Amino acid sequence: MKKLNSEQIIESLCEGGEVAKRLSSYEPRQAQLDLLELIIRAFNEDAHVMAEAGTGVGKSFAYLLPAMRFAVENKEKVVISTATITLQQQLYEKDIPLVASAMGDAKIKAVIMKGRGNYLCMRRLDEALRDPPLIVGEDDSEFDELKRINEWAQITKTGVRSELSFQPAETVWGSVCSESDLCLGNHCPWRENCFVFALRKEANNAQIIVVNHHLLFADLAARYQGAGYENAVVLPPFNRLVIDEAHTIENAATSFFSAEFGRTGIFRQLGRLYHKRKRSKRGLLVRLCALLPAGGDPLDNMVSAMDKIRDSAEELDNCALNLCGEQGVFRLAPDMKETTLQGFLFPSFKSLRKNILALTSMIRDITEELDDEQAADPSVWEIKAIVRRLEDIAEICGDFCKYQKLENDVLWIEKQRPNGGNSWAVFTKTPLDLSPKLKDSIFSPNKTVVCVSATLAINNNFSFWASRCGICDLENRSVLSGCFPSPFPYSSAVLLAAPTDAPLPDEANWQGFIDNAAGRLAAIAGGSALVLFTSYQSLRSAWSAAKEELASLGIRCLKQGDDDRTRLLQDFLSDESACLFATDSFWEGVDAPGDTLRLVIICRLPFRTPDDPVFEARSEAIEKRGGNPFMDLSLPHAVMKFKQGFGRLMRRSADHGAVVVLDGRLLKKKYGQIFLQSLPETRTSFTSFENILQDMEKFFYS
Repeated sequence: MKKLNSEQIIESLCEGGEVAKRLSSYEPRQAQLDLLELIIRAFNEDAHVMAEAGTGVGKSFAYLLPAMRFAVENKEKVVISTATITLQQQLYEKDIPLVASAMGDAKIKAVIMKGRGNYLCMRRLDEALRDPPLIVGEDDSEFDELKRINEWAQITKTGVRSELSFQPAETVWGSVCSESDLCLGNHCPWRENCFVFALRKEANNAQIIVVNHHLLFADLAARYQGAGYENAVVLPPFNRLVIDEAHTIENAATSFFSAEFGRTGIFRQLGRLYHKRKRSKRGLLVRLCALLPAGGDPLDNMVSAMDKIRDSAEELDNCALNLCGEQGVFRLAPDMKETTLQGFLFPSFKSLRKNILALTSMIRDITEELDDEQAADPSVWEIKAIVRRLEDIAEICGDFCKYQKLENDVLWIEKQRPNGGNSWAVFTKTPLDLSPKLKDSIFSPNKTVVCVSATLAINNNFSFWASRCGICDLENRSVLSGCFPSPFPYSSAVLLAAPTDAPLPDEANWQGFIDNAAGRLAAIAGGSALVLFTSYQSLRSAWSAAKEELASLGIRCLKQGDDDRTRLLQDFLSDESACLFATDSFWEGVDAPGDTLRLVIICRLPFRTPDDPVFEARSEAIEKRGGNPFMDLSLPHAVMKFKQGFGRLMRRSADHGAVVVLDGRLLKKKYGQIFLQSLPETRTSFTSFENILQDMEKFFYS
């Protein structure tokens, strides 16, 4: 292994260096150079890194420089993973070309890869156009969308869904997108025109591969489950990895190590197998039967079996929705009484499992009798994939019935409430503790893993994040760490305020206080406010109370839920006087520099809700082993999310504004100090609410 020249790389990012002089707004940042030096060490020493880099440190260049140089000099691939598509695009389109230019090496090859479902499959498009049975429904507009996708397919070079000029229905895109278990691989007649194949070929020849966490964990989960680390799976083989926005990896990994199903998903799979459209029989099973010798037509038997699956799925769904009740969530806790479960839920699970296995057994018997030419038919390949999916659902049904024996999993049911549609239940099995899987899939097999984020530590201590992600359990591996503070002038540019007379959230007058305070604070700031909630009910109440008064001042009140998140955020960013009332997903990933955002209001400290079944189960596990669930789990989670919410305000060094926390616990509870100590030093106003209004007016306008 050729080691990196630390001095040379650091010099390129110093004033007058090759990277620095290509940056139009370059500012010398010691924290960035220190982070860069730590990451260089990690590559040179085959070590891992935990690094917290405050907003404005410039972490992207701090990891790109050593990653790209190491990849070129050692002819190794380096995978860079981000949580957001926005950052993924920025790295690929701006930052990587700039660093490559500074290195004077035009041969550095980088590719950007997204989840497979983002890419068009030409074989499935051709199948759908010739016979559109895989699109469930009677709406002719769906076929019109297919034709528009086909027109686009003739000119696109990448086949990426985001290039489309319209948003196709999920049923339409789902019938033509690439899916791993439906891929014919080398046997596909469209292989030479395959967008995914072309991308993978490009990735095999690249030194830098930019992915998102979703795709990374699709690859890691497959390797962990037996695909191995030496072969190409979703990504080419690699053993150097940079994880940006690393605070999100536990949540990102959860979806790939969990298993779930719902009635709508079952019906979708059955609809692809068989359905009637305008009185004609359509679907993959119709095609399968067409391959069979004359006189042998098992379609009626298979349709009858599917009807039984639908009936048992409906029965299970109704039972589960009753269990979820108004709360919307039901967990199968180990110590619960089983009367209801044995009487209603378990028989429904067993019935669904039995009926699924009856159908899949019937289909397997038929497909196993096909000759090689018939078995190579694309319809047969898709049928086999759907059979595997249905059998996975049957396995989850069996797991729910033996939940007390699955000590390392959380089994739970959640009611889904679509806008204006009928509710349905989703059944999920989630690992209780992800840290062993994360250790074995990320940190143990790779030589260097750089984990960096603006929020990884609590009071400069990484122990909470490290314990959740398995990096602290490594043997004979060096783990480097460091906190690199933001260079932004928080002490002069930010006012942190918290009213001493704010009620506690469990007091009767708390919501009334929020309803009054949010509007008055936004009025003082002249809008440009992000109001963050942990409850949509509380959000609606405050928005209703504030909208008319703020409208009279020319301040538009936007509310999460009224539009798609991306469009809502763009609407907010395009109006410097707008006020956005938002919940969970807006606590991070909002980049609103300058006067677009001058005020962040945190209405309540972001503790996880007690009805979160996975969080509840993990809390119980901590208590069972003698720990303190609040101090060991709830509080650290809340502090990290609080830091994310606070971080929305300062996105550039010239930004300024106020953060107001309306939760009385910040000042009245002892643990409030942990929240405060985790923030950079700012100006403060811890006084009565009326005095805070005066302090804000002076801060903004004097």
